[in-house]
Amino acid sequence: MRVSVVHPRELGDPEISAWRALQEDDPAVDNPFLSPEFTLAVGELRDYVRVAVLSDGPDLVGFFPFERHPLGTGKPVGAGLTDAQGLVRAKGLDLDPRRLIKQCGLGVFEFDHLMAGQPLLSDRDSRHPSPIIDLRDGFDSYIATVKENSGKTYKSTVAKSRKLQRDAGAIRHDYATKEQDALRTLLGWKTDQYRRTGRTDRFARPWIVQLVERLLDTDNEHFAGVLDMIYVDGRPVAGHFGLRTRNTLVGWFPAYDTTFAKYSPGLIHHLALTERAAEAGIQVFDLGRGEKEYKEKLKNGEYFVAEGRVARRSVGAGAHWILQVPVRKVRNTVLASPLLRTTADRALKTYGRLRTALQS
Repeated sequence: MRVSVVHPRELGDPEISAWRALQEDDPAVDNPFLSPEFTLAVGELRDYVRVAVLSDGPDLVGFFPFERHPLGTGKPVGAGLTDAQGLVRAKGLDLDPRRLIKQCGLGVFEFDHLMAGQPLLSDRDSRHPSPIIDLRDGFDSYIATVKENSGKTYKSTVAKSRKLQRDAGAIRHDYATKEQDALRTLLGWKTDQYRRTGRTDRFARPWIVQLVERLLDTDNEHFAGVLDMIYVDGRPVAGHFGLRTRNTLVGWFPAYDTTFAKYSPGLIHHLALTERAAEAGIQVFDLGRGEKEYKEKLKNGEYFVAEGRVARRSVGAGAHWILQVPVRKVRNTVLASPLLRTTADRALKTYGRLRTALQS
């Protein structure tokens, strides 16, 4: 097997077509974060993005997108933003992960959302549930499951939707809109949410805003940016920006106008979005790894993603272990404990309120 490392802009139509074919042939990697379009878009904005193209004689048998950082540290493309990571390859392709990262010029490759079945996995990596909404049996079947498992939440959400319309006006739902003004409204809500909860504002980095704008403009049968909004009497109330393949929609940036918080607009919107996505042919709505109450209430299935690293003996791998691995272990310990997680979340929200007060 031969490995050629290129910048995404160097990929031609044969490589992109082969990548798509391999992805569509394997449901385990049917996720837009592993699509060529996502890597191409990030590569236009970040020069350290690379793709390892794997060839077996005349055949293209695999694509490994990654970022190459100083000291030979490798990360997934869009590290910190993506909920699916890994190698897109021909079924049954066997490879040595350490040899692969060496051929990519890396001493270590770290990941936190590696898909199941990847040759990069080892027994040392930690596994984490990633909730999904499975729509393969149809929306009505999904709703029946929600009523059974989260009946109180479903009834409350339906009641709040009716009250919202009585109080403020009729709901209008725009699925897969391309309106840039709507996107800016959504990103503004998301920035407010980050600040309010003490998190880092991703959209303070211009390249991430540019990435989202480019992905919104991308739309073909294999991949698209999907912006979805609901309005009440013409006023935007809640929305979500995600990505899709032909069959899978991934949750990415949901947010809402806090003026309407008492109506649970996020839940109202997610149920409306799920119904429209099902009508559009989406079979799986991937909510992404993370301990969020709304995900637990809406999910009807889950799969697992892994966090860990592949490393070979090198100075860069040693430095990476010292700087990153202990911190990751502490973070995962906090996330695994409901008490510690709640305490940390409360502390972040307190910090967010103080930061907002000082900035106002």
